[in-house]
Amino acid sequence: MSDGKKMTSSRRHHLKSVMLQIAAGLLETETKEIAAAKDAHLGEACPAPDLNGDQAALMDICKKLHQAIDKIDEERYDAEAKMEKTNKEIDELKMKVVELAGVKKPALKKVRMSADAMLQALLGGKHKVTMDLRSNLKQVKKEVKEEPAEAVGDWRKNIEDKADRKKMFETS
Repeated sequence: MSDGKKMTSSRRHHLKSVMLQIAAGLLETETKEIAAAKDAHLGEACPAPDLNGDQAALMDICKKLHQAIDKIDEERYDAEAKMEKTNKEIDELKMKVVELAGVKKPALKKVRMSADAMLQALLGGKHKVTMDLRSNLKQVKKEVKEEPAEAVGDWRKNIEDKADRKKMFETS
């Protein structure tokens, strides 16, 4: 393989099958080891009950077993309640994160619409509204101020008149 030669497909398939056989064997031994470890733990934690004795002793053993089962059920219920509470808190925190992050609003595009199209969008497609807003606008005409023709005169004449007035005030 270091020579750069490729492996043949039959060789590759053979190696795959050998690897799968080895892996299957390892899995089988691992499951056997797990089962043995479980049995050993149960043997230590839960010894086999002593069933020798009279009926009263057996009833006492049954009562003890029922009490142990009830205690374990209560612990399981408490654990489930705690788990549900923490899951609810996690969901609330996720919602808070979403609220704090905020929803990004897309950038709005400027759209040019006619007044008719806006009214149609507001009122719905059923109503056909045509309205010429320009016709309702007030017509404003520009007023042209016309000065009387006599007021518009030669500017030199106006200056001379003002000079005469000035002389009148100076002579007095």
